[in-house]
Amino acid sequence: MLTIWGRASSVNVQKVLWTADELGLAYERIDAGGKFGGLSDAAYRAMNPNGLIPTIRDGSGTGEEVVLWESNAIVRYLAARYGADDANAGDANSGAAPLWPRDPARRALADRWMDWALTTINEPMRVLFWGLVRDPVNAKVDEMLRAEEQSGELWARLDAWLAEHGPFIAGDSLSIGDIPVGCQVQRWLSFPIQRPSLPHLEAWHKRLAERPGYRKWVMVKME
Repeated sequence: MLTIWGRASSVNVQKVLWTADELGLAYERIDAGGKFGGLSDAAYRAMNPNGLIPTIRDGSGTGEEVVLWESNAIVRYLAARYGADDANAGDANSGAAPLWPRDPARRALADRWMDWALTTINEPMRVLFWGLVRDPVNAKVDEMLRAEEQSGELWARLDAWLAEHGPFIAGDSLSIGDIPVGCQVQRWLSFPIQRPSLPHLEAWHKRLAERPGYRKWVMVKME
């Protein structure tokens, strides 16, 4: 059985929940973090010494229990274990999407945008989220304007990539690469800010919005 710890409003937890739904996995989610607390409990810290969310424990499949933290690592693990291109060959009832490309080049494209979500777009998105949602009273106007401009310029890079290489991050079908960035773009498109016209990005978002797991876990009110 797969167990996922984390509040559903966390963008990092949303990555994992969306992935699990795409793969058709059965799981239990336990609220943790934010108003639910629990991250300093000894039992939780034994699983995740960082005291952050999400954390998973996966005992399904081989019987070997896997405990894992860091959201992108969890997405990669679930996709590799349960959603590789040929993982469910011949099983018409599995319902799993091939989120993990077997081809190293295509997988590297997906990996690259997963890392971009953490190393590049995350900082201006963090500034906007805190200033608009989490703590608007203490938001600094100059920092907000800078983040608004920077995020637009950065999302334009993905728009240009999709224009040439879409309809998804790593080609013709959804992959691990779409998941972290897809969670972030939902927030960006929901912020009350000025945004440039990015038609390929917006079309990609519409394709994501057709997926039940994305609608259920990602297209929700920010807290």
